[in-house]
Parts: sequence; C-alpha cells; structure tokens
Amino acid sequence: MRGWTVVHGGKTPPPGEVVAPDERLSWPRTIGLGGQHVIAMFGATFVFPVIMGLNPNIAILASGVATAIFLLMTRGRVPSYLGTSASFVGGVAAIRAQGGDSAAVTGAICVAGLVLLVVGLVVHKVGAHVVNTLLPPVVTGAVVMLIGFNLATVAATVYWPQDQWSGLVTMVAVIAAAVLLPGFWGRIGILIGLLTGFVVSWLFDVVGGPITAPDANGAVSTHPRVDLSGLESASWVGLPPATQTGPDGMEITGWHLPTFSFAFVLLVLPSVIALVAENTGHVKAVQGMTRTDLDPYLGRALAGDGVGTALAGFVGGSPTTTYAENIGVMAATRVYSTAAYWVAALVAVLLGFCPKFGALIVAVPGGVLGGLTVVLYGMVGLLGAKIWVENQVDLGHPGNLVPLASGLIIGIGGVSLTIGSFELSGIAFGTIVVVLGYHLLRAALPAHRRPPVDVAATEPPAPGSPAVTDTPPVGTAKEGSA
Repeated sequence: MRGWTVVHGGKTPPPGEVVAPDERLSWPRTIGLGGQHVIAMFGATFVFPVIMGLNPNIAILASGVATAIFLLMTRGRVPSYLGTSASFVGGVAAIRAQGGDSAAVTGAICVAGLVLLVVGLVVHKVGAHVVNTLLPPVVTGAVVMLIGFNLATVAATVYWPQDQWSGLVTMVAVIAAAVLLPGFWGRIGILIGLLTGFVVSWLFDVVGGPITAPDANGAVSTHPRVDLSGLESASWVGLPPATQTGPDGMEITGWHLPTFSFAFVLLVLPSVIALVAENTGHVKAVQGMTRTDLDPYLGRALAGDGVGTALAGFVGGSPTTTYAENIGVMAATRVYSTAAYWVAALVAVLLGFCPKFGALIVAVPGGVLGGLTVVLYGMVGLLGAKIWVENQVDLGHPGNLVPLASGLIIGIGGVSLTIGSFELSGIAFGTIVVVLGYHLLRAALPAHRRPPVDVAATEPPAPGSPAVTDTPPVGTAKEGSA
C-alpha cells in the first residue's frame, strides 16, 4: 500500500482545509487521531458481542483485522472503521432460542458475510445503482425498523429486570451524553453511559450490598451486581479463555470453528440487507465530506465488509459493519486520513490479545446492559423511519403501506409460519414479506398506479453532529446520527 503525503506541515489543518484519505499529519497527531477512533467505536463494538454471547476479545481483534481488510480492498479511498454490527442481534437471539450454540451462531454469521461478499462483487461489476433498484429505501427502512423493534422484548425481559435502577441510570446517562454533550463527547455517549452504569452498580454494591434479582434465565438469587473475580485470574497477554459466563448468564466461548445449519443461516440473512444499507450510507457520507465520487468503490466496500464478517465468524467473532461514530469524528476534525484508521486497527488487534480486557468487559452488569439496550435497540428501529423520511417515502400509497405494515408486524411480533418441521418466523419472515411483497405488488400494478420512486437526500453531513449508532440510511450522505 502506498504511503501518505504529509500536509499542513504535519499540524492541525487550518480553517476550511482538510486532510484527504491519502494524506496525513505528523505521526504523533495521527496516532492521537487513531486513538480517538478507537474510543469512538469502543462502546458498541464490545457491547453487542456480549449481548450476542460472543467473546469481546475476539470481536475487538476481528474488528481491527476487518478494518485493515476493508482499507486494502477499497484501496485506501474509503476511510472507515468496521465495528460490531447491531443488526445481527435479533437473528442471533432467534438462533439461541431455537437451541443453537455459539458455533451455530458464528456459522450463520460466516455465511452472511459470504453473501455480502457476493453482493459486493455484483455491485462492483454492475454498478452502484443496483443497490437502490433491488433494495430501495422503502424496503431497507422497513427491514432496519423490524430488526430494531424485534429486540424490544429482549431488553425488557432479559436485561432490565436484572437491576432496574442501574438500567435507569445507564439509560439516562446515554441519552444525556448523546444529546447534550458537544462534538466528540456526544459521539461516545454509549461508552459514557456504560462507564456511568458500571460505577453506579459498584456503588450500589458498596452502599446497599448484593441485589436479589432474576438472572437472564429468570432464576432469582442474591448476588453482587459487579463481579470482578474473573479479572484477577485473567492474564494481560494471551488468547481469550476457552469459556466465560456473560452478564446475561450465557456461556461465552473462545476461539472455535463454526457449524452450519440452513435454518439458522436463514435467521440472519435479513441482516445482510441492513449491512448493505449501512455500508452504502457510510460511503455516501464519506463521499459528501470528501467531495469525491466513491460510487465505483461501493462494491469494494460491501465486499470488504463481507470478507471481514466471514472471517470473524470463522474464528468465533462478531459480524462487522462500518461505523457512523467514526465518520462523525472525521466530520468534526476534517481529517479523513486512512493512516489514522490503520492506527485504530492496530490498537484493536492488541486489545484483542489482552484477556484481562475481555474479563473486564464480561463483568459489565446485566442491569447496565438493560439501560444500553433500551436506547440502542430503539435507535436501530427508528433509523428505519429516518431512512423513510430522508428519502421521502410515500407511506400513503397502498403499494408501500400494505406490504411494509404486514412485514413489520410479523417481524416485531414474532409471527411464525410452519412448513412441516421447518419454521419461518420473526425477522426472517417479516423481511421476506417486505421485500417480495413490495416488488411483486409494484410489478403487478400498471405504471401510472405504482408508488413514486424514492428520492434520496444528497446534502453532506453536518460537521460535528452526534452519531452513536451504526446504521445510516441508504442513499443519504448523512451520518447515522442520534
């Protein structure tokens, strides 16, 4: 990979000036910017693996490797960090509910990554327009919405009951930080809320003693909110331990090979649509900020994320996606140098080989996860509505309204369809109804009765606007802000 040109004397760019992807500042400043990117991606990247029952050490390491792969495959033209995707949480929960173990989960993730790789190759060959043709904003908005809202019962029944007061404090902290704090601090609202909830839970233990509450399986017991016993025995350097017990009571496995089941793969395939939406939205965002045409690189971006996700699943890691938090950092600093992302990727890999770090993450109390998931799952769902609004989707037209309404209720409510021994339900069933229903009805209608083509927003992102989620809309140059 070619080197970077040092600009602005290696110092902070003056007002109105930027640092392009193939440029950089001095290495000390570049390393500092890479550190900012690590902090920005940190909260969501390790929260979602823990929620999915996957190893946070492997997830962080895989995110660093996936970022490096992404930068190589896009030839350094699309500066982005690949963190853990929230879009798979619902599918993973469905797999575990049907008896699937971690190997089955990571096998499904691996296949989803390969599917995204194929999509990326097709887009690279055919052109970026194929994305909006097959997955217009009316469809992707509905899929993102049902993925987010399908998880509402998980937040309400699994995490929140473990400690409602820690959950409430965490939720308020995330909301306040994301909305009230300026610039970079708003973008790390998840991390601020998590740290706040962790400290408050520890103080509750010190002042009031252990809590009597249910665990993730509903079994009531008296136990400390914060259990750091695993932290003392964990080493500073090494591979993740074979097994750990997460804050929701699930077993978290270390490195392992995947197993494959068609039924389980089907449960996570709708998440590929969300990944297409996320990557497309982020490429558009970077395009708007850098004022360069990145459409020829969209297929490469999708393929890069697909390879990263497949590789992560193959070794027991979490699915990846480009992160709006890091795009927000670029908007605030006006530094789009991929050198900073290489630094961030290296730091993530080093953290992945620190078992003590993983033990600390696994010790996050279930109640704290309750506060985080209430906000995060709701935001994922509402970003579906954001896609509709920014692309001027006409929900008054029956061709849009009816298939979307049906798919949403199926996906959110967990409606199922049983065919022999095979069951189709929840997110997978809802996505099929949305995608096929929309396209089949549109094809059946005469041209003059079809719903209008969605109009994509084209304005660039507002510099410094908060971004605490990882699911921006298709066809918009805006970052996925809260």
